[in-house]
Amino acid sequence: MKRRIDRFEASADLLARAARYGALGDPTRLVIVEDLVLSDRAPKELSERLGVASNLLAHHLEVLEAAGLVVRSASAGDQRRKYVRLVRPSVVGRGGSTIPNGPALFVCTHNSARSQLAAALWRHRTGAAATSAGTDPARQVHRGAVAAARRAGLAIGDARPCALGNIPSGIQVVTVCDRVHEELPVGEDWWHWSVPDPVPSGSVRAFDDVVAELDARIAAVVALHRPDPAQGPADHHGGMS
Repeated sequence: MKRRIDRFEASADLLARAARYGALGDPTRLVIVEDLVLSDRAPKELSERLGVASNLLAHHLEVLEAAGLVVRSASAGDQRRKYVRLVRPSVVGRGGSTIPNGPALFVCTHNSARSQLAAALWRHRTGAAATSAGTDPARQVHRGAVAAARRAGLAIGDARPCALGNIPSGIQVVTVCDRVHEELPVGEDWWHWSVPDPVPSGSVRAFDDVVAELDARIAAVVALHRPDPAQGPADHHGGMS
């Protein structure tokens, strides 16, 4: 038995998983992670939303980062701002998250790449309606986004960038651009996904990476919405499946 334990202790994967579970054993850290499943947050925003003092929040974020659960990255808009992003949404249970059943609106600056791809992926993954818009729309959807969508089995070739107008009630707004998130009067129930802009690079890999990241984020939302078998069947009125 001792030899088996020694062998387990030598497993880097086992140690990493133990560190993650240990980090999530603190209620405050679990609440932080659950909040990050749906939206990236600036540390100040997390502190205000969760009522955690900034110095204590910094400690919790350090523990979560050391366990490989979150990363902090500089904003592509205001470089003085950082966003905290969840790396492993699959380790989080359903908690108290409320996932909308209705349509989604994805917003970025030019509405030529990230927001168009996000809307197409949302429709594909959830079966719910999704639109996109920009605060300074481009003349056309970037050809790199059209090609990346085609490689992913999606079609956005006939999409056209449009300006952000009045936002109807009952729609989930998701900003996928740091600049837009920092310029707009963000609603309390909006989500923010800090996704790098693939257009400056223009490479196939940059666009494919954006598709992969957006798809992973939407898949995490879908997983949260899926009924828990232990709680029995739920009453659904359309939306994600």
